[in-house]
Amino acid sequence: MDLIHFRLLVPPDLTRPVLDLLTPNDRVLNLTVVRGAHVPDGDWVECDVLTGAANGLLADLRELGVDRTGSIAVDDVDTMFSDRAERIATRLPSALVHAPLWAAVEARIRKAGTYPPSFYLFLVIAGLIGSVGIMTNSQILIVAAMVVGPEYNAITGVALGLDRRSRPWVREGMRALAAGFLLAIVVTLGFAALVRAFGLQSPAFERGVRPVSHLIDTPDFFSVAVAALAGVVGIVSLTEARGSALLGVFISVTTIPAASDVAVSVAFADWHQAWGSLVQLLLNVIVLVAVGVATLRLQRRLWRRAARRAAAQTRRRQAGPPS
Repeated sequence: MDLIHFRLLVPPDLTRPVLDLLTPNDRVLNLTVVRGAHVPDGDWVECDVLTGAANGLLADLRELGVDRTGSIAVDDVDTMFSDRAERIATRLPSALVHAPLWAAVEARIRKAGTYPPSFYLFLVIAGLIGSVGIMTNSQILIVAAMVVGPEYNAITGVALGLDRRSRPWVREGMRALAAGFLLAIVVTLGFAALVRAFGLQSPAFERGVRPVSHLIDTPDFFSVAVAALAGVVGIVSLTEARGSALLGVFISVTTIPAASDVAVSVAFADWHQAWGSLVQLLLNVIVLVAVGVATLRLQRRLWRRAARRAAAQTRRRQAGPPS
């Protein structure tokens, strides 16, 4: 059973309208009110809501102005035991029980789409790990670099910004991606140049046996297909908070490995591979952003349509057969 917990700080003049909104709603559970709980002036209201009803309820609360004159905090309910809640959830169509809370989805993407110094540090470290994987022909290290890299957070931030037509979000995400990848390439180039100067690369790599590198620097139809599929899975996993699926996205797309291969190829004066890796990097980022925008919009549209149909069916059942 999917539940959302609402914690509301409500000015006294809005407490009655808020309770009038929450009390008759059969998808609102465990409604609690503490009068005068906040200093200097405010009432504390808490309740649990079936996730599918949370979108409309949050919109109504914001329309009342609770977020402007008070505050609204939203948390997931991991586990709750309640026969009444189970009966209500069983009677309702799935679309009215499991629909994502879109405000929370966007908040998760925006929270992940912040770019402190650690964002760039992780990108640089991921680039270095990827370069070692390339020069030693180690696929395990390539996967490790994919997991360490935080670039997908910026990619989803750009996708959300395009979806919401927010230029600041798009600008911040694109700046972080451009600066982060450039920094990772420059630092990794210096590292790869040192490796070449001291002859530390593997003998196979020196002889031109570079299976890992060749997989990275040859963008083709399959590169686009994998990036598109990973983009869909990434947005859906963010929507439904599926961390294991999101981890699979990190180790599916060739962004960090491509940046690493650009640096290594330049260090070893292999300009053809450097160009192929750069194309691979840009192709993956563009496809991930485009698919992210499309998936966000499509998901939102499908869930809203399903919720409207489910609500209409529920109203017809409650009205009973025509006389």
